[in-house]
Amino acid sequence: MSRFFSSKYAGLTPYTPGEQPQEREYTKLNTNESPFPPSPIAQRLARQAAGNLQLYSDPECRKLVPIAAETFGVKPEQILFSNGSDEMLNYAYMAFCDADTPAVFPEISYGFYPVFAEVNNVPYRTIPLNDDFSINPEDYYGAGGTVIIANPNAPTGIALSASQIEGILKANPDNVVIIDEAYVDFGCESCIGLIDEYPNLLVVQTCSKSRSLAGGRLGFALGNEALIRDLNTIKYSTNPYNINTMTMWAGIGAFTDKAYFDWCCAKIIENRAYTKQALEGLGFTCTDSKSNFLFVKHPGIDGEKLYLQCKEKGVLIRHFTIPKIKDYNRITVGTREQTDILIRTIREIMEEAK
Repeated sequence: MSRFFSSKYAGLTPYTPGEQPQEREYTKLNTNESPFPPSPIAQRLARQAAGNLQLYSDPECRKLVPIAAETFGVKPEQILFSNGSDEMLNYAYMAFCDADTPAVFPEISYGFYPVFAEVNNVPYRTIPLNDDFSINPEDYYGAGGTVIIANPNAPTGIALSASQIEGILKANPDNVVIIDEAYVDFGCESCIGLIDEYPNLLVVQTCSKSRSLAGGRLGFALGNEALIRDLNTIKYSTNPYNINTMTMWAGIGAFTDKAYFDWCCAKIIENRAYTKQALEGLGFTCTDSKSNFLFVKHPGIDGEKLYLQCKEKGVLIRHFTIPKIKDYNRITVGTREQTDILIRTIREIMEEAK
């Protein structure tokens, strides 16, 4: 860092995003993107919107908000869009955490959670997972801070039920509970239906996964009107024009094209089962993932070694160096063709190891 870099960030360890290598073609199963392109309607509307990029985007997303609100059965005042769900999560840390209100989240979860805390100078506390990598809801009762839970959790893919999360909400009436539902559309119960009942519930979702807009950067939060007003205060104090015009129109297309959304989700769930069965046939164990990825390990193959050997052969998966999960790899659910390449590659690695 330069000598001008603020000392308040001297100990900051930034988030490490998944690899996006450009040097060769890979079968890319490492960053949980959709294997399918955006809806044709989303693509068409985004192209048309490109003709107006000389103008600022609409900070209120007035054409997108009503469509999304209708999709989720909420009022327009209960939804707010952001530049990816990461921006919304950062807003939430800024709005609902401070020196007296720490962030509380699982020890093993989305790697950005501690970074958001550190960059905002917010104290935080982590809670270990159960031995099977599941979250014990009672560990968050009376947490004494803003609770952040990814559901399904990442990188494990294991989900809590809505009733389990409701218990956390009831046990923390004086603090916000943020449920990060980035992967909710692949077989997990959403908590959106609880936002009218619990004023401390904020649900954060993204269009990156199930709506195939990872490159478009479109996330959103749903909660009661007061929470959304709080987040709007942060937004208008940092980046009012945070949703670009092409992304807004791509979002309109993605929410409008429900048939395509349903097909993508169903296909990914189907391919998840196919991939899990194929990996288990090779001796892998897999968590009960409700996401668009699998969390797997093999008793005879080192996790990091498998990641490196797959990469060498042109297949990208995700490995984490955290001691408790270093034997595991996270593998995005791809197309049937991508899965066949993955399985063929792992078979080759296993044969070469004999």
